[in-house]
Formats: sequence, C-alpha cells, structure tokens
Amino acid sequence: MLDDSEISLLRPPVLTIRNAHPRDMPELNDMIRLLAAHHGDPSGATPEQLERDLFGPMPWITALVAEGEDGLIGYAILVPLYKAQEGQRGMDLHHLFVRDGHRGHGIGQHLVDRARDVARKAGCSFLSVGAATGNSQAHRFYENMDFKPRPVTGMRYLQALA
Repeated sequence: MLDDSEISLLRPPVLTIRNAHPRDMPELNDMIRLLAAHHGDPSGATPEQLERDLFGPMPWITALVAEGEDGLIGYAILVPLYKAQEGQRGMDLHHLFVRDGHRGHGIGQHLVDRARDVARKAGCSFLSVGAATGNSQAHRFYENMDFKPRPVTGMRYLQALA
C-alpha cells in the first residue's frame, strides 16, 4: 500500500496573462526580435519605441504578456482596425509568440483568449490574424481556435512618410 507521502504530482507551471508594463520592455523587445528572426525579418524596434507606442501620449498598440515563474515566456500585440463601410471596430492580432521550450502547453491559446476579451471590452465585433502562406502549423492553430480563413484579394501598397 502506498503512503500519501510517497505520491508526488508535478505542479503545473504558474502562468499569468496580463497587460504589459513599462518594466517589461526589454524582455518584450527581445521576444519581438526572436519572432522577426524566426521569419527571417529584420527587427529595428527598441524598448523606447515600444514604451512610446504602449504608454505614450497616444497609445497605438496593446500588448499582453504571458509571465511564467522565470519571466516573460510569450506575448501578443493587438492593433485596432475599422471597417468603415460596416461601422465595425476590430482588432488585429498583429503578433503572437511563445518562447521555445514553452510551446505546445496552451500558452498561445491563453494569449488568444485574453486578446478576444480585450477586443470585446473595446467594443470590437471581430478579431483578425494573419499567418504566412506556408506556415501550416499556424494555420491549424488558428483554425482550431475558430478563426475562419479568408482569402487575400488585391494588393496592399505602402508609401513612406519620412
């Protein structure tokens, strides 16, 4: 017969999903660089720019962070959208990232769930997200979370203002 003292259960890691704070800027910026590198993109963002865009006089983005026992292990960045022809507010889940070694444990799902909550509280009727054409793992992830694929039509253009 086993004595209760001989039974040990693994304690699930403590995870907190919260809004980013100014003190998070260095770690958040590091994760943004990691995501950019993963996609083969350059990253020129600085913690100061992030702080300006999150907490400055005209906040531009919302950042959620997943905090574990050893620091930040993931993040999501939300950017407002608007469908003028329908009068609908929305949010774009611009970035979703979970550090290596922490993927596959539901952290991304928790970040998406909180992103939905933030969008709803802001009066949004939709949440959108994009994934690279060949990123079938991301496609499955988003479809499993009830995002519906929408074909991209037309071209997007960019004009530098500086």
